[in-house]
Amino acid sequence: MTVRAVLFDVNGTLVDIHTDEHRDRIYRVISHVLAYSGIDLPRRRLRTVYFDTLDELRDRVPEAYPEFDAVAVWRTIIERHTSACARTLPAERHEQLPRFLTELHRSLARRRLRRQPHVRTVLGELRTRHRLGIVTDGQVPYARPELAELGLLDYFDSVVVSGEHGFRKPDRRLFSTALDALRVAPEHAVYIGNDHFRDIHGARRAGLRTVLYTPDDDAVTVGCACVCAPDHVITDHRQLAGLLE
Repeated sequence: MTVRAVLFDVNGTLVDIHTDEHRDRIYRVISHVLAYSGIDLPRRRLRTVYFDTLDELRDRVPEAYPEFDAVAVWRTIIERHTSACARTLPAERHEQLPRFLTELHRSLARRRLRRQPHVRTVLGELRTRHRLGIVTDGQVPYARPELAELGLLDYFDSVVVSGEHGFRKPDRRLFSTALDALRVAPEHAVYIGNDHFRDIHGARRAGLRTVLYTPDDDAVTVGCACVCAPDHVITDHRQLAGLLE
């Protein structure tokens, strides 16, 4: 079967990333920022409020695999904790603050963000023969900007971010949305990811062939005996070319 489209997961597949959303420094800095807008939330209280609000909003989503909206989390926190004095601040400031805090929270949580080995070379070669797409669990304010920061965004014809839809992988609708944008039938597409359930199981349910990326040789056989078994396993992105010929 001819492969017309190659779709990728991002974090753990194209990108080596590590974040720590529990770091004390995150909430200390954001607490100071909120204080300038008349919102009094000490860092420890803010951290508790953040995770409680995130869980609350995610639980409201009527999906099997719900995705939260990070901007909505900060908007809710601001609305619930804004003082009477703060309400006199310019409306424009309050409108922009939730997205700014989303970006600030992410930037403070980041510990590492870099491309996986050989990714740009491989994408450049694949792009000459296939349409390329992304299906990623992530948030709108930073999913595409991080790809752009790493010099990867322009390789792709379609980028589907779960935060735009309210549900996460393995929901097959995310994969179908990407295929519709690329105008490619699932039997002519391959998906590469690093997670057996979210990536491999999700893509298979949508009708795509699958490739598990696992640079750790010891992880190759983990989960391969279950329904999430991939069609192929690679430990280096340069192995893709041989599989797609």
